[in-house]
Amino acid sequence: MEPITNNSKQLSFIKVSIIVAIVIVMNLFFNYVVSLVYKEPVLDNYIKPTQILEAINTKDKCIAVGGQWSENAYPDPALKGKTQIDGYCNENYTKQLNYDNARKIFEKKVFITLIILGILSLICAGFINIYILSVAFAWGGVLSLIIASIRYWSQADNLAKVVILALALGILIWLAIKKFNK
Repeated sequence: MEPITNNSKQLSFIKVSIIVAIVIVMNLFFNYVVSLVYKEPVLDNYIKPTQILEAINTKDKCIAVGGQWSENAYPDPALKGKTQIDGYCNENYTKQLNYDNARKIFEKKVFITLIILGILSLICAGFINIYILSVAFAWGGVLSLIIASIRYWSQADNLAKVVILALALGILIWLAIKKFNK
């Protein structure tokens, strides 16, 4: 057994540094490519910022602009026991729904792309014979899967989550058998 020297410690540190750098740059690259391929919805394209906001005081005007009308009823002492009805218009209601829908579609596309890139990185890691690259690609793929999941997990329904986890687990098991069952 060889004694641990400063040179071997330095070489080990350099290897770890290169692995970490490849993992980070790989995922920055993945995310930048995704941002070039898929245009992220911008809220200002759906809800135009205006300098002057005019109050919308009727249900008909509110609905005409795609808004959501909310009514409040409260007793009015001046009307001796009768109820006064007031309303509020959220004129951005439909525009916000359209933006939220575009955002969900965008996040789903990004998720699928990052998952595919992460899985491809893991598969490549299984076939690369250079140890430092194999480790870097494996951890780069794992980080891509983590980033994709964090971005999309709250929007995915339960069935999608089960499918995602089943696919990821299946591919990881396949890769482990393929790479280490020798």
